Amino acid sequence: MDDLSKVADAIADPVRREILMMLRRTPLTAGNIAARFTISRPAVSRHLRVLRESGLVQDEQIGRHRRYCLLRPGLGDLTAWLTQFDTQRVNWPQHLAALEMEVHRTRRDRHRTEPTNDQATAHHSKEDTA
Repeated sequence: MDDLSKVADAIADPVRREILMMLRRTPLTAGNIAARFTISRPAVSRHLRVLRESGLVQDEQIGRHRRYCLLRPGLGDLTAWLTQFDTQRVNWPQHLAALEMEVHRTRRDRHRTEPTNDQATAHHSKEDTA
């Protein structure tokens, strides 16, 4: 099984997705994670093992406790694969640069077509003498 499939399989389970959501803020011990679920501790341990084997979390033994932290790069391949289907993704820097260019172009064109004060005064003077 390739890495992308391992990650997809790992996040397919709602308990594992919830564990990932918990770990995105701060590392937690296995006991802290298990305390937030109604399932058994061995079941939570199995979920943590799947997440570890898929490269999404890393564990560290600290005394009697095992602490887990999120490995964000593990989600990178899945994110890259999913973005190819995101048709709503907008390239904001490109769109904003185009908008800025259009605003400058409009101001420039408006400035070129507006009569200057001297031209407007001369036009009104001709009308007054006629």
